[in-house]
Amino acid sequence: MTAQPVGAEDEASERRRYVKGAVLAVVLTVVAFGLVWMKLLSGVAALVVLGALALIQTVVHLYYFLHLDTSKSHRDDLMLIMFSAVIILMMVSGTIWILYDQHMRMMM
Repeated sequence: MTAQPVGAEDEASERRRYVKGAVLAVVLTVVAFGLVWMKLLSGVAALVVLGALALIQTVVHLYYFLHLDTSKSHRDDLMLIMFSAVIILMMVSGTIWILYDQHMRMMM
């Protein structure tokens, strides 16, 4: 039997991790498109389920592809991403609020 190089098992486990993440991402995408295409849900229920699937897919991407988890070495990166997400959420919600207010003022 030939001995594998030291990094071979690390490379194989990382490859398995990428494949697992890719499969999960594809499954979540197919589920979301399937729900919309087959019109299984409508209205608020569809928005809630699709939003939940989007959040799960975001977590899958962060964990499997960006290798972010709650370990001590990755905590700073995770905090930076969370802070960026909060800032983006504030900007988007503020823009929607201002546009809605302008729309209501123009309709009067």
